[in-house]
Amino acid sequence: MYSVLYLLCPTDCLETRVNDAFKHQNYFYTSLGNSLSLDDKTVESLKALMLEHSIREISVVLSNDNPIFLDALEGQFFYKINGLNRFYKKIGRQRRHSELIWNGDNRRDAILSYFLNNKIKELQLRLANFPFHSVKINGKIYDRFENSFKNVYSNLTCLEKHSLN
Repeated sequence: MYSVLYLLCPTDCLETRVNDAFKHQNYFYTSLGNSLSLDDKTVESLKALMLEHSIREISVVLSNDNPIFLDALEGQFFYKINGLNRFYKKIGRQRRHSELIWNGDNRRDAILSYFLNNKIKELQLRLANFPFHSVKINGKIYDRFENSFKNVYSNLTCLEKHSLN
């Protein structure tokens, strides 16, 4: 059976939704706001899990109403939680950039896509010399209002800065 590893935030409670929507052998790895640090120990744990269960795909998933992500955009009450301050800085920087180019309806998904695309790139770099070099890595945003998963915006639409001459 096809095995997929889903990187989730535990505050989203998406495990059941993932299992209902994607009929694979699903495995889950969680971190607040999907802010996991891809240090050597974490990468080795991921590799061991992938080898043990023949995982061929990784999906990085956040909901568009994720409380950690929303807090990074606005209140920043959880800023002092270990490991979240760097995540909050990245989200805040991208929010400022996106305010210049995205309208209000799409801004949240654009910022989420930017963050998830960066996490995908980081995973690809860290897993580049892994024996299963054909591991597919993608990102999904769960829309609780529509009760559906959608793919992240492509990297071309989530540039860090825009410059008009």
